Amino acid sequence: MRIWSSGRRYRSRLLAYCMAFCTVFITVAMVTYPKEAFDSAIMGLNLWWNVVFPALLPFFILSEILMGIGVVHFIGVLLEPLMRPIFNVPGVGAFAMSMGLASGYPMDAVITCKFRKNQLCTAVEAERLLSFTNTADPLFMFGAVAVGMFGMPELGATIALAHYLSSFLVGIIFRFHGRNRDSYTKDAPAANGNIIIRAFRALYNAKQEDKRSTGQLLGDAVKSSMNTIMLIGGFIIVFSVFIRIMTVVGITDILTGLFASLLSLIGYSTNLAPSLVSGFFELDLGTLAASQAESPLGQKVAVASAIIAWSGLSVHGQVASIVIESGIRMTPYMVGRLLHAILAAIITVQLLGPGQAITKLFVIPVSMSIAQTNSWGLWLTRIEQTSYQIGVLLSIMLVLSIAVHLARGIYCYVKR
Repeated sequence: MRIWSSGRRYRSRLLAYCMAFCTVFITVAMVTYPKEAFDSAIMGLNLWWNVVFPALLPFFILSEILMGIGVVHFIGVLLEPLMRPIFNVPGVGAFAMSMGLASGYPMDAVITCKFRKNQLCTAVEAERLLSFTNTADPLFMFGAVAVGMFGMPELGATIALAHYLSSFLVGIIFRFHGRNRDSYTKDAPAANGNIIIRAFRALYNAKQEDKRSTGQLLGDAVKSSMNTIMLIGGFIIVFSVFIRIMTVVGITDILTGLFASLLSLIGYSTNLAPSLVSGFFELDLGTLAASQAESPLGQKVAVASAIIAWSGLSVHGQVASIVIESGIRMTPYMVGRLLHAILAAIITVQLLGPGQAITKLFVIPVSMSIAQTNSWGLWLTRIEQTSYQIGVLLSIMLVLSIAVHLARGIYCYVKR
């Protein structure tokens, strides 16, 4: 016990010294290279204002309102028969999954954190949920990456399919995470009752417990969403400056050598190493660098797919800032991101080879390119399409969940 306690104190001191050194180093570097720091901050601000703010704020507000009026609790009861056996998370996890799939990160982290605060899931269930719902939105993969960066619309289906399949695989793998901390017990009488009635009862009870008027609920939703979106904006700017400083002082050159060695081991072109370094820190820069590298197309797409699944330290910082106050650990999340990246790359290689016939079945109209990000009309279209996708995803999962519930009821009846 003494050795363990001593080890923890040593790691705590080492972490404190490391953080202090890094902070002083970045501060000195910013003073030494003021122009680079200023330009990168402006770039991060533009990314937040033109892309993140209009894309996510409406859905942040919407999720707050749906939670306050009990709709999320309603969905949770209906989707429990589907989500619990597959991912070992409560039914409300389907809401976070569908919002994450359609809206992109860090939407899932915001919703998962709210679930934890409202006692809709346990800490270990929140960790499982966060491990596989952190996904990119389809418009980004089909439009910005496939069309805007690679100039090949047909790659959109390959990248998106690999991204989502690998995400679901991560969720299935993580269903076994933290089983010793599970506190879920199945309530047999309630589970065998009418699922529709139980869903409406959960909606009504949630609304009664909330006790806020419609005006107060709307005001709180806007206030909380603005605080979250401002926090995300701050992290985007900080990481934009951080990445630029790392590049200027030459630290990224060391990482490039490490990634080049790793690529050589698996037989990939070392020209992709700079894109992996950029993608390690920031998603958009990494995928753009991968698309422009002088390497075989299959290798470039596989690396881009891995970078999208990893999502970059910038997104991880945003997620950490959101969930840290709710007691959700970041270690399972980071392991999930690494596993997601590896699986996405492997599936992408398979889809570019023997799985090409499958990707041709998935066609989504492209409405976004990196040259159009300042168009308000584009973002209205994006919100419309994202809302449609959320509705379709939830509808499909509701039908499947009710079918599973009915099949289980018929089986139990026949077994008697």
